[in-house]
Amino acid sequence: MEPIGELQPQFSSPGATARPWSDVEQALTGAEIFWLSTVRADGRPHVTPIPAVWDGGALHFCTGEQEQKARNLAHEPRCVLTTGSPRQNAGLDVVVEGTAARVTDAVRLDRLAALWKSRLGWNFRAVGGTFVGDDGNVAVVFALTPAKILAFGKGDPYSQTRFRFG
Repeated sequence: MEPIGELQPQFSSPGATARPWSDVEQALTGAEIFWLSTVRADGRPHVTPIPAVWDGGALHFCTGEQEQKARNLAHEPRCVLTTGSPRQNAGLDVVVEGTAARVTDAVRLDRLAALWKSRLGWNFRAVGGTFVGDDGNVAVVFALTPAKILAFGKGDPYSQTRFRFG
């Protein structure tokens, strides 16, 4: 079932309407880069650009197990991924809030590896619950399941639409 968007009129132009879910899903599927926001153990924020793949109602990303973002997610799995247009008066910005969980299932990792190849041109193999690249580097894979998505329509009219999940 598709989530229902609720226009946030206090943050939208008069006469604006909620963005349809199809616009949001297109933005999530078509984006090549996202910004991942996590929190360090001492409470300091950490933000980094990262490719991600939307599939099965979740955003998937990968990283080295010892990288800062993986260490942050180990102690606090709640995080945010954002993507959008660099233009001020056109496009759609999307903010995905939720909880990230490791993906280790071989069948799911095989599917995700195929999506990384088709959408981003990256070659991964699923090995032992991880991704292994052509260069031999190992990456852990996370799925960010949305709790809330905000979609910011830019231009005239501008709008903010909230999608809530389970």
